[in-house]
Amino acid sequence: MELRSVEELMDLLNACRGAWAAPPLGGGRVDLHQHALRTAALLRRTRPADKELQVAGLVQAIGPLLRPGDEAAQADCAADAVRALLGERVFALVRGHATGDAATDDDLLRLRQADEEGWFAGFDAGVLEDWRTVLELVTARNSRLGAVD
Repeated sequence: MELRSVEELMDLLNACRGAWAAPPLGGGRVDLHQHALRTAALLRRTRPADKELQVAGLVQAIGPLLRPGDEAAQADCAADAVRALLGERVFALVRGHATGDAATDDDLLRLRQADEEGWFAGFDAGVLEDWRTVLELVTARNSRLGAVD
């Protein structure tokens, strides 16, 4: 699946609402929608200028919807789905987050930390609509970079 618009991505992210997953470190089940919002919000706090990193934290939640039950393929599936829309860096962050490359890359390490904290953080991370402008900004930047004169 390849997402072609921010609207399609927003619909998929909204579909995460009510989809539950167990945190990798154990504990109760967590709503994927809330986890995505918390992960992105944590990244916004620590790296306010890095919109692509924030978006990577938000969109990694779509993997379980695209590949339910196949945990090994979820990150690749999510990364492939957003690659054309959000660009190579978001693609690499989402894919790399699951591969264990975080030990060598500061951005991947921060993404992994926010993801882990997002499972257990107990704060109101806002609503998905708050992220529309950021998604549109990253999409517009990616389309300009990919344009051919």
